[in-house]
Amino acid sequence: MTAINTSTLKFLKDIAKNNNKVWFDENKKRYLDAKENMEEFMQAVMDRLNASDAIEGYKVYRIYRDVRFSKDKTPYKTYMHAYLKRDGKARRGGYWVGIQPGDTQIGGGFYGPEKDDLLRIRKEFEYDGDRIQKILNDKTFKSMFGELKGEGLKTAPKGFDKEHPNIELIRRKQFYAMRPFTDKEVTDEKFIDQVIDTFTGIRPFFDYMSEILTTDLNGRSTL
Repeated sequence: MTAINTSTLKFLKDIAKNNNKVWFDENKKRYLDAKENMEEFMQAVMDRLNASDAIEGYKVYRIYRDVRFSKDKTPYKTYMHAYLKRDGKARRGGYWVGIQPGDTQIGGGFYGPEKDDLLRIRKEFEYDGDRIQKILNDKTFKSMFGELKGEGLKTAPKGFDKEHPNIELIRRKQFYAMRPFTDKEVTDEKFIDQVIDTFTGIRPFFDYMSEILTTDLNGRSTL
């Protein structure tokens, strides 16, 4: 069974202590092995997930940091992140796998909705918050993810009542959920089962948001 190797976590721990080009060049083989391990794991996740969803593909992000506009000039990331893209315009939301020693997070959501999509989401929450509250308060969702995460405005968006009962949702700019895992869980051969369970647990949220983003306020399809 495909799993995240202990050597992959060890490489990430070591690069966090030796984040420089000289060390990286000397340990390039270890990085390539870890990258291959991550790609094999993501392929296995995609194959499993396609039994219940439709996945267009996955992307494992580069380890090289873009330091042009950052005060932190360390050249390498100390984690491995990957993204699974759902297939088709009717399926919204993206799955996320972030492997980092001591801080692995699995989940997904909507990180940067376009202006029109964000307004559509906010209008739905303004019109009817019962369905989203039911999803977020479901015991499976709560046990896996706790609360919905993401950045938001400090006050009500323009055109919305700051006293609206759903204002905490309306003022959000991002909508995602993450489930943490320990290093021991990550390197267990059954970790892939937990990843699939996690993605299944977030699906009701994805289905609801997909419905919003493919219809107008009258329920008519916009596709």
